Amino acid sequence: METVDLPKFNETFGPILQVLSDGKILKGRELLGVVEERFYSNLPVELLQRTTKSGERLIENRIAWGKSYLKKGGLVHYPQRGQVQITDKGKEAAAQGVGLEQLHSNVISFYEPENTRRTGSSIAVGADSPQDLIDAGFEQIESEVKDELLSKLKEIDPYRFETIILILLKKMGYGDFIETAKSGDGGIDGIINEDQLGLEKIYIQAKRFTQNKVRETDIRNFIGAMSGDTRKGIFVTTSSFDQKAVKKAHDAHHTIVLLDGEGLVDLMHKFNVGVQIKNSYEVKAVDSDFFDSGEV
Repeated sequence: METVDLPKFNETFGPILQVLSDGKILKGRELLGVVEERFYSNLPVELLQRTTKSGERLIENRIAWGKSYLKKGGLVHYPQRGQVQITDKGKEAAAQGVGLEQLHSNVISFYEPENTRRTGSSIAVGADSPQDLIDAGFEQIESEVKDELLSKLKEIDPYRFETIILILLKKMGYGDFIETAKSGDGGIDGIINEDQLGLEKIYIQAKRFTQNKVRETDIRNFIGAMSGDTRKGIFVTTSSFDQKAVKKAHDAHHTIVLLDGEGLVDLMHKFNVGVQIKNSYEVKAVDSDFFDSGEV
């Protein structure tokens, strides 16, 4: 079965030119909406809702980069700020039904010879937009950090692991927490207040496993240890849960959330627990208002 995915930025060239082929001037934002509606509205909702690392909708970002490359390749132009219109070169390409690869070659030809790196070599352009390359780099770094984070969690003292889980839940917006005694806690490692008055309590069980999966008996003991003043629990592990454990938690009268190692490090990364910001990068764009304002 063919995998459905969002179009690459160069795959939006044809659709953009088709939308503009009548020669009408469209606002940039309007163009993005028309192209998406006409050519990509049938894609799954979860794909259309995907975002870049900066939070911009990825489908709009890809179309916008396609428009930018078409402009640099001379197939469209901007008659006024915020507007876009097809050129004669673009009309010719659209009328001939130029294939994506050939069109891509035409568009990126503007890089040579005037737009080259300072070393004199031409800029390589593939199917990934600059934003795609940025996001891919961040994703690789993020993946490596999460792998290292999980390794650290599997090595630390089990009691310290329990404390880290409670700190994470506090960072996520839950109320104050209470660490239970390190012995005789009946399978409960901590209690957090879901509200500031402590009317709703959530019991926590944290298992720092290196390889072993959490089994049904672990979930059963956790349920048995929960007192009558709460029906909510979170079972956290650095490993994973076997199928019987998942079924036991699902079938329980209590509401039990299972959080495995992968989900745990995702949350720790998101809420900055056990990690720190090493570098920040700014991505700048031309401020058109500055050139139009006439300010000195």
